[in-house]
Amino acid sequence: MSNEAVSGRFRAQFVYLLGMDPASDAMFDEGQRSGLIAMVGRPNVGKSSLVNAICGRKVSIVSDKPQTTRHRVMGVLDRESVQLVFVDTPGLHKPVSALGERVNATALESAGDVDVQCLVLDATREFGRGDRWVADRMDPSRLVVVVNKADIAGPDRVLAALAASAVLDAGAYFPVSAKTGDGVEALVDHLVGLMPSGPRWFNDGEANDMPQELWVAELVREQLLAVVHDELPYSIATRVTDWEWPRIRCEILVERESQKGMVIGRGGLVLREVGRRVRAQLPEGAFIELRVRVDKDWQRRPDRVERLGY
Repeated sequence: MSNEAVSGRFRAQFVYLLGMDPASDAMFDEGQRSGLIAMVGRPNVGKSSLVNAICGRKVSIVSDKPQTTRHRVMGVLDRESVQLVFVDTPGLHKPVSALGERVNATALESAGDVDVQCLVLDATREFGRGDRWVADRMDPSRLVVVVNKADIAGPDRVLAALAASAVLDAGAYFPVSAKTGDGVEALVDHLVGLMPSGPRWFNDGEANDMPQELWVAELVREQLLAVVHDELPYSIATRVTDWEWPRIRCEILVERESQKGMVIGRGGLVLREVGRRVRAQLPEGAFIELRVRVDKDWQRRPDRVERLGY
């Protein structure tokens, strides 16, 4: 679906949030093209890393833990007379909690009404039922297959992944490495060629659509994933509760009292390290206060999941 036929729940929400009137001629410059590109796939295939590599800046948080992405995040790439808006989606998986069901719904909704759907595969893993399950929910006429992690998989495994995914009859196939950048430019050039006539959705210099408060909360969660190596990643939620720049207070939610000590660390060591890492990514002078609270089994309770913004 093109920008000239703006419809569908996701695109309607997108236009509303940006405060635009899609019928307005003022949105369009002669010769301007743009489009929405959804990055979809199983958890931990490198969708967020790929969006960051394409946009040339940090748009989404990343970690080596599956299901890091929980929100729909948009990243912007400007080329001459063309604007590409990448929609980074949560990894699609078999849900075992209310949170899992919510992020799956977010991913599928986000991929529904876009111009291009990029199915991202992990070249280090065989093309399996999970990949096929995701592909079956996509539109073959808008599908581009991207085989990521080519740098660590090696040529034979990349070729095997490309051959196995050929059954999808996608419009194009690209082996890439989000880590090294190999193949990324060729992918972007192809996507640019697919963009229809349309408006510039974002102004120059805008990297993503994420509110500052949510961005900081996600940075805190990213650094917790990096510092804490136990079962906690799936039990952690973060939210900014006070924002009076340069002072920011962020709440970290865990599900059990025993997890609280893990997040705080001996003598507060973990929290201090997380705070240091987050401040390094914020403007100079920012002060962030981290507090840990137990919210029992929050990810299994739909009301709590919704209240946390998922």
